[in-house]
Amino acid sequence: MDERAEIYIVISRTGTMLSKVLSLFTGSAYNHASISIDIGMRRMYSFGRRHAYNPIVGGFVRESPFFGTFRRFHRTEAVILRVPVTPEQQKALSDHLEYMYVNKRQYHYNFIGLVLASVHIVWRRKNWFYCSEFVRDTLDRFAILDADDYNAIVKPMDLLSIPHAEVIYRGNLRAYADRYQKTCIFSQYMV
Repeated sequence: MDERAEIYIVISRTGTMLSKVLSLFTGSAYNHASISIDIGMRRMYSFGRRHAYNPIVGGFVRESPFFGTFRRFHRTEAVILRVPVTPEQQKALSDHLEYMYVNKRQYHYNFIGLVLASVHIVWRRKNWFYCSEFVRDTLDRFAILDADDYNAIVKPMDLLSIPHAEVIYRGNLRAYADRYQKTCIFSQYMV
């Protein structure tokens, strides 16, 4: 029997002004995507605002329902997908995410790419991503999905069609994470 591991894709809607504008342009209920290795969502990774109160300065971020933007917008709604992977894929992905976080100043938010994506134009630069572009690229990099199965421009809602992924939760992200906070020592994961 093959040994299996899991990663999690979080598709969310914060209710921020930017979130509302993106929903208007895309017509999608959810407009942000993150990756987590942890079922309790203590550490999620994405491209978004670096500071909860400043939507202009963006880049690679570590997110959690308990700090930053998701703490400020505690009514964030989310769909959480469990994606089966091999232990080797999970370890490589985890190492890659930590590497990116340690070197986060090398990564930038792809504002131009996001705007151009709304009119179906692809614009890419090395180390520049918007959230769903980052998730797609990362899953492709570790052979968790085949990028050829997706359009060059991927919206967060498109990630719901990842093969073999299972929706394990729909609802308030903080309520979901609260269930897991009670069963672990959370403080060691805050930084």
